[in-house]
Parts: sequence; C-alpha cells; structure tokens
Amino acid sequence: MNEPILVGRISGLFGTRGWVKVFSYTRPRDNLLRYAPWYLRVDGEWRPFGVVEVRRHHGGVIAHLEGVDTRDQAAALMKQEIAITRDQLEPGGPDEYFWAELVGLKVLNGQGEVLGTVEGLLETGAHDVLRVVGAREYLIPFVPDVYVTHIDTRGGTMHVDWHVDD
Repeated sequence: MNEPILVGRISGLFGTRGWVKVFSYTRPRDNLLRYAPWYLRVDGEWRPFGVVEVRRHHGGVIAHLEGVDTRDQAAALMKQEIAITRDQLEPGGPDEYFWAELVGLKVLNGQGEVLGTVEGLLETGAHDVLRVVGAREYLIPFVPDVYVTHIDTRGGTMHVDWHVDD
C-alpha cells in the first residue's frame, strides 16, 4: 500500500468475540466509520480488514473486523495503526483539505522565500498549527486567509504570510 493515511488505532479489547476498541484520529471522531476496508500492519505489511460491524460505545468506537472472531485474535492487533488508502478519501470542497494532503507541500512566503516543507500538523485548542521544517523549524497557525494565503496541492505548494525571522 503506497502512502497509507492513518485514521486511528486499535486501543483495546471489547468482549470475547474479537471486538476491538478503536481510537479515531478523524474529525469528527466518527468519520472513521465512513471508511472500509481498514488496513492494519500485520507482520510488517499493510493488510486489509473488512469492517463487519462498528458501533459507537460510551463516547468511543468498537468494531468487529473480518476474520477476527476471538479475543486472542483481537489481542494480536492491539496498538496497531488503522490506515486507509488515498482513493478512499472523499473529495472535499475547494477550500477543504485532508491533513495528509498538506504534508510534504513546499511552503513559500510572500517574498518568495522557501521556508521548508510541511512535516505535520499539530492540533491545539484554538486552531491547528503547521509544522514547517527547512533551514529551521516554523510553527505557523493554520488560519486560511490570515497566515495561509494559498494552497496548491496539485502544484505541491503552500503560500503563507510569514517571515523568515518569525
């Protein structure tokens, strides 16, 4: 599987019939329920697992995965990341982006200076923050039309209102 997109992880066991507790990385958290199959790394390789049934449970998510019918089979998947493929993503609107689409973009400021590339995003209480790494590391608030002025995912660039010395 090329470039898996992480959407959650197996965080616990539920019952005796192979159900697992799932921690979702998606926003809102139940967006994870929209994707199937899920891919989990088994023996060093991403392997698809059909989602037989999934439920919300006490503010979280529990799932029964295809071929996982015992507590021991479920225990073997503990702490495994859950991924999907890029083609499983639903296209968003013109100003909507998945975090995975932003990672790797070259970041330029208004003066045409390359600040680096987006290495990740940090979730904070107020707004998300871009982690841009180049000659140094920048933490740039992901606030469209304020700090982030233009995103071209096809061209691989992001323009920001940020100075090299900030």
